[in-house]
Amino acid sequence: MKKGEDQLTQFLVDSGLLTEKDIAQAKKNAQEGDWEDYLVKMNKISDEQLRKAYAYIHGIPYVNLENVFVPKEILRIVPETIARKYNIVAFAREKGKLKLAMLNPVDLPAIDFIRKKTELRIIPCLASRESIQKVLNQYQKSLQMEFGEIIERNSRTALIKNGKGDNGDGEAESLKKAATDLPVVKIVSTLVRHAVAQMASDIHVEPGEQGVLVRYRVDGILHDVMTLPKEILPFVVARIKVLSNLKLDEHRLPQDGRFKINEDNLNVSFRVSVIPVYGGEKVVMRILDESSKGLTLEQVGLEGSNLEMVQAAIRKPNGMILVSGPTGSGKTTTLYTVIDLLNSREVNISTIEDPIEYRIQGINQTQVNPKIGLNFAIGLRSLLRQDPDIILVGEIRDKETAEIAAHSAMTGHLVLSTIHTNSAAGAMPRLIDMGIESYLVASTLNLIIAQRLVRKVCPNCVKTFNLDTKQIESLKKAINVDRCLEFLKKDARMPEEIRGINSIEEIKFSKGAGCDRCGTSGLKGRVGVFEVLEVDEEIAKMITQEKSSNDIEAAARQKGMRTMLEDGFLKAVLGITTIEEVLRVTKE
Repeated sequence: MKKGEDQLTQFLVDSGLLTEKDIAQAKKNAQEGDWEDYLVKMNKISDEQLRKAYAYIHGIPYVNLENVFVPKEILRIVPETIARKYNIVAFAREKGKLKLAMLNPVDLPAIDFIRKKTELRIIPCLASRESIQKVLNQYQKSLQMEFGEIIERNSRTALIKNGKGDNGDGEAESLKKAATDLPVVKIVSTLVRHAVAQMASDIHVEPGEQGVLVRYRVDGILHDVMTLPKEILPFVVARIKVLSNLKLDEHRLPQDGRFKINEDNLNVSFRVSVIPVYGGEKVVMRILDESSKGLTLEQVGLEGSNLEMVQAAIRKPNGMILVSGPTGSGKTTTLYTVIDLLNSREVNISTIEDPIEYRIQGINQTQVNPKIGLNFAIGLRSLLRQDPDIILVGEIRDKETAEIAAHSAMTGHLVLSTIHTNSAAGAMPRLIDMGIESYLVASTLNLIIAQRLVRKVCPNCVKTFNLDTKQIESLKKAINVDRCLEFLKKDARMPEEIRGINSIEEIKFSKGAGCDRCGTSGLKGRVGVFEVLEVDEEIAKMITQEKSSNDIEAAARQKGMRTMLEDGFLKAVLGITTIEEVLRVTKE
């Protein structure tokens, strides 16, 4: 809402909704100039009041759809992926006209796209975030009803048509036929599309004694979706194998594959893993949304001094940057974000990965293949003959890969990689344990980023509260509260009222009450919590002396390094996540 900013400011002051001091403070503290969103976040004004004011000064209709049920045939004129991406919903149609509720009614490219797609005259209307979210939730309810009906109906049809399959010599042919039958095709298609609509990261299809359990991982947590008849498992697995170009009659060995959906505004890849388990074969499909725009480091969760250190390190022409953390902590996303920032025609960027998660335009990506002897070390050695400026190594797993990476960093290349350690300081002893000389680690390592992912407070049902005495005592056992309060005072991102806080009792934390959007958890989406350790002369000297990770971390903290727990605390103070969520992912 940038157009007419001066008029909006004047109207908000004249109407008594805000003071000039409120607006000046918001413009000073808001990131990327989004002062209106900042005012809403700080509860100075509601989103609805702000948008009504904007609609009034621009002569745009304002609509409140929070209690409006939109018929399915009108709702789906705008595909759900487009509706969610641009915050646009269709809510009424009459005589060749389509009314759209929008957050940004002057988004002309989006309006023109829908006009061409529908061949209807578009009437844009302004609505609040809550209002649009209520209508977006109707997509989900409609899909869930259809999902259950389609699965139940087609499961019965598939069993009637295919029986229990053919386990003789014609097994592959029999399974291939079942996999192309319409009921089985519809079951798998519905499972996949429902998972994408739920914004799941993984689909699990697991055989059990009573049936086939289907689970989705959403925001890092697995949720049961439904149970299919156990007799349907061979046909569902066969369909997924056909899509992924895997062997239909191989049930004893694990198989990995990949397939893509590119239709109806969906551009999603699925990385498939099939493994034999008791009772059949288990399938896990990782969902990779290739249509999503690349993230910025700020969106990943890097802020303040952490962000400055990372930006300084990636500008260096050589050296090594490592990202550490357990599986599923967002390491690859952070590395891809850095690579996306560095990607330009002036540099040659090459990667060696296992597997390639996302295809990036303009970057040479190689996938390891142990079956033919192509591992990280061999691939990395070959990449060095390709005249690279920047190299991404998916993971440092062994001494040979670590040595080649370190020597590459020493000879003029910027090397990015991941390593499995619990903390940033733990990465250096880990490399030495692998057999790398301490002087080589000290002279090549520029930066270590340790991270975890925490779930964010749902913005649709957020409420604030103060910690009680019992909660404060419990928190003080887990974290140095006085040190965190010092970080608050020094952090330029913090509003003045937060920087002036002298005790934890004064802080208002946030949590979600639970709603249609987030369910009962009050949490939706994820963001990273980080600790960023810069290798300066003192830290490098400690590495050559092979000091312990505890000693290195203590020295780094004395220099001002924030631990993941402390970074999470600051995000909880800002209302991004909850204290409970931070403690859940950072405790060891």
